[in-house]
Amino acid sequence: MQEHIDIKELNERIQRESAFVDILTMEMNKVIIGQKQMIERLLIGLLSNGHILLEGVPGLAKTLAIKSLAESINAKFSRIQFTPDLLPADLVGTMIFSPKKEEFFVKKGPLFANFILADEINRAPAKVQSALLEAMQERQITIGENSYKLEEPFLVLATQNPIEQEGTYPLPEAQVDRFMLKIVITYPSKDEEKLIIRENIAEKFPSVNRVLSPEDIIKARNTVKEVYMDEKIETYITDIVFATRFPENYKLQNLKELINYGASPRASIYLALASKAYAFIKRRGYVIPEDVRTVCHDVLRHRIGLTYEAEAENVNSEDIINQVLNTVEVP
Repeated sequence: MQEHIDIKELNERIQRESAFVDILTMEMNKVIIGQKQMIERLLIGLLSNGHILLEGVPGLAKTLAIKSLAESINAKFSRIQFTPDLLPADLVGTMIFSPKKEEFFVKKGPLFANFILADEINRAPAKVQSALLEAMQERQITIGENSYKLEEPFLVLATQNPIEQEGTYPLPEAQVDRFMLKIVITYPSKDEEKLIIRENIAEKFPSVNRVLSPEDIIKARNTVKEVYMDEKIETYITDIVFATRFPENYKLQNLKELINYGASPRASIYLALASKAYAFIKRRGYVIPEDVRTVCHDVLRHRIGLTYEAEAENVNSEDIINQVLNTVEVP
């Protein structure tokens, strides 16, 4: 009985504290037409302190989305265009000698911001990507002998071309695994496209108002962690992840030949965090199985390695996730 009362109280508190989600979404919708899922996933990443990988063709408002998010939170925004000749120092900064003072001083690079848009991340060589990786994983940057802590919130939003384009460096699995979500962005509908045209040829392009501060986001992150998750949901999450590793144990023998490697333990952590953040966005104090199913594709699609057989049979990670979700028992 005690638990029931606690959940009711927690639910009411989270309903109050998550009110800003609607305000933030409204601000974003002023400048972004459609792309509801992308905006929702950006908020999930922001609320659960996870980085996001966006895949889609150019012109789908990826840059505009993160820039608008940074403006509405009054946070510092940096956009870095990744190119094959980029150096790690172009991201993190470098030591510069001052002849006047006869000493070296640190010139900080664009990574010292709250929101980083790493545009076309797969165009840069591995050593540049590893410099970004330290910032993403350790939340710090090393220049010379000193390490500098990055200010929270710190969110990396990386965009990448669909891999088949020439002149790209596919991201190593260990790096892709560091991204909490991978979102595949599709074209807008006809009606949305008409609105996009109308908005862009109008006299004045809409602007975003500041509705939150970085401190509000940090506070909300702590509240998200308090969202209640029943043990049955935890079991459901581990079953989904284990079904990608040992499909034969879940009556999915047909997947054994198609999966090269299953999802890592980060998948379980991020599935739990993303489900809690999604429940919070939906103004709920507890996680339901539907929350897990909603975020599952975005958390898992870049964490399942496929065999040559899968490619030959034209099976992708989406198909495998669908089969897993249709087979694993829902609590």
